[in-house]
Amino acid sequence: MLYHLLYSMSENVGGLNVVRYVTFRTAAAALTALFISFLVGPALIRALARLRAGQPIRQLGPATHQSKAGTPTMGGLLILLSLLVSTLLWANLENRLVWIVIGVTV
Repeated sequence: MLYHLLYSMSENVGGLNVVRYVTFRTAAAALTALFISFLVGPALIRALARLRAGQPIRQLGPATHQSKAGTPTMGGLLILLSLLVSTLLWANLENRLVWIVIGVTV
């Protein structure tokens, strides 16, 4: 979405031509995903801890694992959220392969 907006503006603003390069969009998407995970991560972890979405620790495991009891699982939600948002912002959504990869990832 952001890609299409900046791409259309690049005809009038010369500095935005950098948006046409895949390497720039890749770096921008990585930074966007990092910022999303920093912003959303703590709230998501608190919400998962409140819902008690932790994985039980077996008694047979090492004693050091007992301290991990109650640690929220489902951290992959944060990864998926940041990945999908940054992909939808910075990818060329007219490319069919982008949609295939998004579908396979989800």
